Amino acid sequence: MFIADIKRVVEQVSRDKGIDVKILIRALEEALRSAARKKFGSKVDIEAQYSPDTGEIEVFQFKEVVAEVTEPDLQISLDEGRKLDPECEIGDSLGTKMDTSTFGRIAAQSAKQVIIQKMKDAERDAVYSSYIDRKGEVINGIVQRVDRGNIIVNLGTTEAILPTREQIPRENYRRGDRIRALILDVLYDTRGPQIVLSRTHPDLLINLFKTEVPEISEGIVEVKGAAREPGGRAKIAVSSNDSDIDPVGACVGMKGSRVQNVVQELRGEKIDIITWHVDAAKYVCNALAPAEISRVIIDEENNTMEVIVPDEFLSVAIGKRGQNVRLASKLTGWHLDVNSESKYDEMMKIGYESLVNIPGVGTSLADAFFEKGVYSAEELAESLVEELVEIRGIGQEKAVVLIENARQYAIQAAKDAEARRLEDEARRLEDEARAAEEAAHAGAEAGAEAEAVPVETPADEPNEVAASDAEPSEEVR
Repeated sequence: MFIADIKRVVEQVSRDKGIDVKILIRALEEALRSAARKKFGSKVDIEAQYSPDTGEIEVFQFKEVVAEVTEPDLQISLDEGRKLDPECEIGDSLGTKMDTSTFGRIAAQSAKQVIIQKMKDAERDAVYSSYIDRKGEVINGIVQRVDRGNIIVNLGTTEAILPTREQIPRENYRRGDRIRALILDVLYDTRGPQIVLSRTHPDLLINLFKTEVPEISEGIVEVKGAAREPGGRAKIAVSSNDSDIDPVGACVGMKGSRVQNVVQELRGEKIDIITWHVDAAKYVCNALAPAEISRVIIDEENNTMEVIVPDEFLSVAIGKRGQNVRLASKLTGWHLDVNSESKYDEMMKIGYESLVNIPGVGTSLADAFFEKGVYSAEELAESLVEELVEIRGIGQEKAVVLIENARQYAIQAAKDAEARRLEDEARRLEDEARAAEEAAHAGAEAGAEAEAVPVETPADEPNEVAASDAEPSEEVR
């Protein structure tokens, strides 16, 4: 390690590991200082210096010049000191070059451990500084091995890990396969790979489109958001800064070539490309395509939207196992409640009837409440007096009375609904018990009939007869 061509070795390691030469030199100097202290004790004053001229690291031991030596490892007499430096005086510190070959095996092993640890630390720092600013980028690598479901990826200069949770379901890789993933995170203090990859993050979809669509990289088309259910379906919203450019058409490409490249990279994941709109309701309507939307009711306070669709489009809007509405909700950032027109009309009818049934509220006031946006007794009970007094014919005192009547009606309605639920539950349990009893009774009757059926002896087996109807054979006797 400490030969004349150490400079060449250090430079080669620096190139291979991406570590600064100065860091490697400092690691070697620290290793030699540690080896010297291991040999001569921790009190000795040791200094190691790299000589760029000779390509060696020289170790010097410094001793203080004293009149009378009491500690030979730390002190040197004036006579001995002047042999080294004729101009030295008492109190000076003189350094003598040490022979590193005399350090011994234990000291050499200690130096080796220091070098290995410093190399690991330096390599970790180099990887961190190289990749920390690349978070969110898409990177290519080669599958090196699979460790308990986690895929270890070789990036050339270092390793990365693709955890099981960040893998697309039903996607399999073998050693040597090319893999493309997003740099999700870069860790500093870790024993394993520092770079965490992801193939499920929505940013992977966005970056793949940036690669395939020049208009996105040029800034003409902007990606406003993306939502994914990895391996199944994804939605991406785009808009254009140029009125002459169709953002959806630019992402689809000629005969779908651009979007197909992204689909193939994601192993067949279906992708819906929609147009972003500044109006939240229209944006939600676009996100739920291809379903037609009849009306949208917005509750900005709770960040929810009730979306009403024609009955024949209800299944399309919700999607298979609710996938379409879930993705639309993730993409737009709104909680979406999708209902059919028939169910919505039924809810409105029930709400209107609840208003009419409140003491002091007739059909005319119920109509006025509907125009004000109050559609049920529960909503009236939660209304503010200031909101109701804006309706013609309602003063402050009447508003207070109506709100209190609505609260009492809502409480009683809730109690009645709970009573009906308990009654239905009791009836269901009673029906289940009756059905189980009838099934058990039927099973018992079937068993009794099976025991009562006589066993007929086949005519072609005359030897199998009852013991009372036949004489015993000779063998039996």
